Amino acid sequence: MLKGFFHVPKAVNEPVKGYAPNSPEKAAVQAAYTKMWNSKIDVPLYIGSEEIRTGNTKNMTAPHDHKHIVGTYHLAEKAHVEKAIANALESKTAWANMAWEQRAAIFLKAAELIAGPYRARINAATMIAQSKNIHQAEIDASCELIDFLRFNVEFMTQIYGDQPKSNSDMWNRLEYRPLEGFVYAITPFNFTAIAGNLPASAAMMGNVVIWKPSDSQVFSAQIIIEVFKEAGVPDGVINVVFGDALMITETILASRDFAGIHFTGSTHVFKDIWSKIGTNIHHYKTYPRIVGETGGKDFIIAHPSAKAKQVATGIVRGAFEFQGQKCSAASRSYVPRSLWPAIKEQLITDTKSMKMGSPENFGNFITAVIHEGSFDKLASFIDQAKKDTDAEIIVGGNYDKSVGYFIEPTIIVTTNPHYTTMETELFGPVMTIFVYEDAKWEETLELVDTTSEYALTGAVFSQDRYAIEQATTKLQNAAGNFYINDKPTGAVVGMQPFGGARASGTNDKAGSALNLLRWVSLRTIKETFVTPEDYRYAFLGE
Repeated sequence: MLKGFFHVPKAVNEPVKGYAPNSPEKAAVQAAYTKMWNSKIDVPLYIGSEEIRTGNTKNMTAPHDHKHIVGTYHLAEKAHVEKAIANALESKTAWANMAWEQRAAIFLKAAELIAGPYRARINAATMIAQSKNIHQAEIDASCELIDFLRFNVEFMTQIYGDQPKSNSDMWNRLEYRPLEGFVYAITPFNFTAIAGNLPASAAMMGNVVIWKPSDSQVFSAQIIIEVFKEAGVPDGVINVVFGDALMITETILASRDFAGIHFTGSTHVFKDIWSKIGTNIHHYKTYPRIVGETGGKDFIIAHPSAKAKQVATGIVRGAFEFQGQKCSAASRSYVPRSLWPAIKEQLITDTKSMKMGSPENFGNFITAVIHEGSFDKLASFIDQAKKDTDAEIIVGGNYDKSVGYFIEPTIIVTTNPHYTTMETELFGPVMTIFVYEDAKWEETLELVDTTSEYALTGAVFSQDRYAIEQATTKLQNAAGNFYINDKPTGAVVGMQPFGGARASGTNDKAGSALNLLRWVSLRTIKETFVTPEDYRYAFLGE
């Protein structure tokens, strides 16, 4: 486990392909999209070496065409979850004892498979399953997942190479053991990369995993499973189950061998899981590791010195890329009165220019939100804003679910800094703006800091370095990822480790060695070369 025995390939960030007209990558992803759209797949449970089809199935449909069925997936019963736990534990010893460079090779191969032969398929699957346009699919399902796999190998070698000092008469070593038991990975619909990374990062460090993908992401999760299998992840190391989330979670948390959870999802669900772990704490063999990234009510604040076009671009990109369904998406903005006319004009112009429809059409910037529940929630807040006297919709405000779950990118301007959409996480293409008086810059910073229970991402736009320093200091607890003169989305693995605090999660920074350290249990080994044979010390005088 010591650094220097092997030199792993140095990780570099995967270049983003452009998918320009007539480019080979565009033709490849369009062909993959068409084939997958017309080929209904059947996704089983993956437990040990078995592919289990329970016969109790659910349909998978595309959010932008919810009547079109692209496949089915099988639902687990409690016995299947218990079987997955048993298979994981049976696989644990061999996997944990495998040399780290062998584990590393598996995941480096997975990265290369995604970069090459699987790239078009995993992008197309993400476009279909999650209604991402090609650019959003490329930076997620391909580039970010590749980066997670490659950089985590590099981080792993750095961790193993971190060893204590020794003297000539003793050798001190740190052994980075996997956790005693199994890890439970719960992944969200919105990022294919997160779906792959949460189980893979724990597995890379020698752990065995039970993985439950989001019901709304099973279609693209199937491609991840295929990649892991071809890359050589042994049977039983990552077991995959689908179905009733409450039943699966309760079954897993009831096991004495539950050793940790790697979670991305809603704050409410995460808190409920934490509570159940606490209730069961006397039952477990070890204190479980609890790692979670949850919600956000992410902000943009513009100083009077900011450039209006930069602010407007940051708002529309930050709020409307992937229909605002990023946990990092901007959903509340604070704009100075002096800049508001210019920013407002640019926002309206830019938002009206966005085309909306199926991701199959590469000219569409906006596609559908994930499902009917999300659509209905967003529509209700938009309808309320149309009625409220302290809110005004300046652009957007329309929606239609007859074919797909389409919500127009919508900008609400409010005179009330505590208006409901300034404080409530919506997870959709709705931005709310409060216009503040220029002289109240410091008061507005206080407002930004105290308005939300979340603390995931945030951004300040300013050309005044004193103001930038002031905002950076004042808002140090308001965002785990803070951006200066940029939108608050788009964290890159190895560059901006991602995670927030407060109600946004445990801030264990995915995309860094800090996250991987959560999946090991260290053992210190001291070896003395010449062992004393007399208990007496010099101070005794004899």
